[in-house]
Amino acid sequence: MNISNKKEGVLCDLCRYNTSFIKAYVLIPGFRYMFYFRLCNVVPKILKPFFKIRLRIVGRRYGIQIPSDTNIGEGFYIGHFGTIIINGRAKIGKNVNISQGVTIGQVNMDGGKVGYPTIGDRVYIAPGSKILGDITVGDDVAIGANAVVVKDVPSNCTVGGVPAKVISDKGSVNYINYKY
Repeated sequence: MNISNKKEGVLCDLCRYNTSFIKAYVLIPGFRYMFYFRLCNVVPKILKPFFKIRLRIVGRRYGIQIPSDTNIGEGFYIGHFGTIIINGRAKIGKNVNISQGVTIGQVNMDGGKVGYPTIGDRVYIAPGSKILGDITVGDDVAIGANAVVVKDVPSNCTVGGVPAKVISDKGSVNYINYKY
């Protein structure tokens, strides 16, 4: 993602909420968090500490932990805030929806490989889902509520369960609205 895309990130995120900037900033905690997240990546170096502190304050208030250097594509939509944790080395594509109680993180196991998830474009991640380890989630995927994804997921499907398995070939087509 180049610097011009990072500047456009706030507008692309706003487009996903289908409302005005003021209304989104005041009333939608997920947008407010992503506003400071995006600013951390475009402000001059001297202002970064201020915005990182502001990001941390907003994150603690709403239960969101996403490091400011995480690679997240434009159009990121936080549907409901609360206990959203994303590892800073995860990669997330464009127009992704995420809900409350989601963890996207690494796995550390004895003798196992350590890795971080890569999530494609237009992915819907339902409440309570966990995406763990060195895996790839394809484009246009819907991840069901409370699913635990520990293996690669092909594009254009729906997964659910513990561990997650493909349960449908419909994907996220009806879950991702207001794409930028």
